[in-house]
Amino acid sequence: MPLSTPPHAFVSGQNPVFQALVTFSGVIVANAGGLFAKWTGLLEVGERFPWMVAASFLLCFSVFNSIYSLTSGSMTKYYGASVYSFAGLALSSGLLAWALSSLSISEAGSYRWIFIVVSIGYMVFMGMVSFMRAIVEFAQKEEWNHPRLRRRPRNKR
Repeated sequence: MPLSTPPHAFVSGQNPVFQALVTFSGVIVANAGGLFAKWTGLLEVGERFPWMVAASFLLCFSVFNSIYSLTSGSMTKYYGASVYSFAGLALSSGLLAWALSSLSISEAGSYRWIFIVVSIGYMVFMGMVSFMRAIVEFAQKEEWNHPRLRRRPRNKR
């Protein structure tokens, strides 16, 4: 019995595009909170704060998207949509961070490498989940017509 498939292509929570939009809205809210804290003087927010928010939410997306891929019906469609959603999220959150901080990713210090590491980590997460899913599907398809019978030693009298 294969893993359960949702009734339609993607349930709203499992849709990678929906996940990316929710994550990007989190980026917007966190950046707005940082700007509000900076303008009111509640907290001192560094100029690289938008880059930190972008990298943090990109990491959250990669972890949760990889976990949700376990329950997807079609791995090929889900992975295609996931990779495009990840790239769109990285681009849009990076552009927002650039617009808010007026620092390019090269000027933002180590955030270029953080984006690279998160992107490679995302591919590793997706590969691990794909491998785990393949193992589970193989185990579910395996037929056990003749289980191994153990022979009991006969009592010698």
